[in-house]
Amino acid sequence: MQLYPAIDIRGGKCVRLRQGNYNDETVFADDPVTMAKRWQDEGAEWLHLVDLDGAREGRPINHDVVRRIVRETGLPCQMGGGIRDVQSINMGLSDLGLERVIIGTKALKEPEWFSENCERFPGRLALGIDARNSMVATEGWLEDSEVSIMDLARQFTNVPLAAVIYTNIANDGMMQGVDPGTLCDLKQLADLGLPVIASGGVTTMTDLTALMNIAAQTDHLIGAIVGRAIYEGTISVREACDALKQSE
Repeated sequence: MQLYPAIDIRGGKCVRLRQGNYNDETVFADDPVTMAKRWQDEGAEWLHLVDLDGAREGRPINHDVVRRIVRETGLPCQMGGGIRDVQSINMGLSDLGLERVIIGTKALKEPEWFSENCERFPGRLALGIDARNSMVATEGWLEDSEVSIMDLARQFTNVPLAAVIYTNIANDGMMQGVDPGTLCDLKQLADLGLPVIASGGVTTMTDLTALMNIAAQTDHLIGAIVGRAIYEGTISVREACDALKQSE
C-alpha cells in the first residue's frame, strides 16, 4: 500500500472541507507547495491533489499551483477536480506533468467515453467514486446520483484503469475514523480485481491498520489517501509511511 497525503486546493490555498461542504472549510496553508514539500520530507512518495475550484466549476482552475507542486517536489502526483474532457486530460498529463488524473462525474454520465479514454491513456486515468449512502455523488459532491458504487465500478473491470479512488463523503474530513461499511465496500471493490485506493475518514493509525489488514488479503487495495488527520496531527506521515513499508 502507498500513502497519499492529500492537498486540496481552493483559491490557491491548501484547505480541507468537511463532507465536501464548500461552506465548511479550514485553511491549513497559504502555499500548497510548501505543504507538499513537507509531506515529501516526511517520506511521502506520492501526492493526491484536488482542485476544489475545478470540481465546482467543471474544469481545472488551479493550474499554476499544481504545476509548481509537480515541478518542485518531483513526486508522482494524481489530481482530480473538474476533469471532464480530453483537453483537460491532456493538460493534466502533459502540461501539468501529473502521473494520473481522476475522473468522476464524466465517468458516471458517459461510461463509454471514460472506457475509450482509459484505452487511449492506459494506466493514467483513475476512476473517482465519491459515495454517499453507497450511492455515487457527482458535480464536486454537490449532487447525488441513482447509481450504486458497485454498479459503476463493474462497468470498468476490463479497462486499463490506473485505480479506483473510493471516498465515503460521510466520513471525509470528520475525524471519526473509517466505518465498517466503508471497509466492506473497499473489500468488495478490491474483489472485483480493480486497483483500489481508500479515501475518507482515515483518522488514526488504527484506521490505517484496518486497511492494511484488507491489503494483506488482496493485492488490489493499493493505497490510502489521508487528509485532515495529517494536518491536525492525529497521523504522522513519517510514521504511516514507515508502517506501510514494514507491512510489505
